[in-house]
Amino acid sequence: MSDFQKPSPAPLALVVPHAATPVLVPIRSLGEGHRERIAAHLLALDPRDRYLRFGYSAADRNIREYVDSLNFAKDDIFGIYNRKLELIAMAHLAYSVNPQFKSCAEFGVSVRPTARGRGYGARLFDRATVHARNEGVELLFVHALSENTAMLKIARKAGATVEREGSEAEAFLRLPPATLDSRVTAMVAEQIAQTDYQFKTQAKNFWDLLSGLQSVRRGVRDARHKSAA
Repeated sequence: MSDFQKPSPAPLALVVPHAATPVLVPIRSLGEGHRERIAAHLLALDPRDRYLRFGYSAADRNIREYVDSLNFAKDDIFGIYNRKLELIAMAHLAYSVNPQFKSCAEFGVSVRPTARGRGYGARLFDRATVHARNEGVELLFVHALSENTAMLKIARKAGATVEREGSEAEAFLRLPPATLDSRVTAMVAEQIAQTDYQFKTQAKNFWDLLSGLQSVRRGVRDARHKSAA
């Protein structure tokens, strides 16, 4: 659901999301330069995970089209990187393009199978929720298959109202207005994530350089042994 044509079926009470999880996992905003890593992350998902993430059996071509269509100027993308600078979890916060629902946004998330069980989906939801509040979003939507229990559990824990209709479900979470605390929280989280990413980049570059030097040394040593034989 990207155009938000479906209004909330009933008025929702003001729900304040649960307190933000302490910042232990750096979550950074992703931009144009991360497009290929986003593609690699999504293409690495197996058919079942693709089905749960997109709501249909997305082929490689469909994922490429989705990644190519990402508008980093309009929407917000968040990600979690490991030490190898592999994108292991990402979230897409898509803002409504319909003027009637300009204060609405939709949340989608995916986590690499090997990185599950660490609460990354919930962390990304918290991060996106705080950011959405600061952007003036009043109503956050999660459109998921009814069998996507992990995503629906995250939404319910945050206080969302979940409605099922056949094989699909809609979660609606009304957000409170932005506060000084929410703005400072977002700024600090982003700064920590940017610093963490820089450290990981420097470390990866160092180990790549060291690995290259070791390969050269092994080549020289092998050449010497062959010439001495």
